[in-house]
Amino acid sequence: MTEIELNSDRLSIRFIEMSDLDAIHALHSLPETDKFNTLGIPESIQETKSIIEVWCAGNKEVASKHLVCAIEQTEGKKFIGLIALRIGSEKFRNGEVWYKLHSDYWGKGYGTEALKTILNFGFDQVKLHRIEAGCAIDNIGSIKILEKVGMTREGRKRQVLPLKSGWSDNFEYAILETDDRNK
Repeated sequence: MTEIELNSDRLSIRFIEMSDLDAIHALHSLPETDKFNTLGIPESIQETKSIIEVWCAGNKEVASKHLVCAIEQTEGKKFIGLIALRIGSEKFRNGEVWYKLHSDYWGKGYGTEALKTILNFGFDQVKLHRIEAGCAIDNIGSIKILEKVGMTREGRKRQVLPLKSGWSDNFEYAILETDDRNK
């Protein structure tokens, strides 16, 4: 895939670029966004750079299976977070999404809007049949987002997430191309 540019009412979603390094480092360095994330707070901007170099390289591959994107406010092009779609096997036509929003933008509907946009892309353009997501069982904000976009909680994995607070269970969510996506 050479480029991605998705738009919703208030957001633009595009491939990340190396010019996003400072914004991504700031996002990854927030204790609030790290609470339910297994990546951990980077020790240096160099550590963040090494992570996003891999993501940027993957985005440039024609047959990329892991698309990592910046979420920006349409007005002013302000970076507010990350969203990604990992595409699974062609035979199963499945994918997995993950996202991380700057805490200044929590509770304002941006996560729901971004996730709806990437789900529509996955189903309508990539032609996926099923898209999955997971979140720590105490991550109430993420649970609300997943359920607002029409994803169904399908199960619970026990002690699968190594968080700073200790091992956490994970709720497993999914949505099918035939499910109501609240377009």
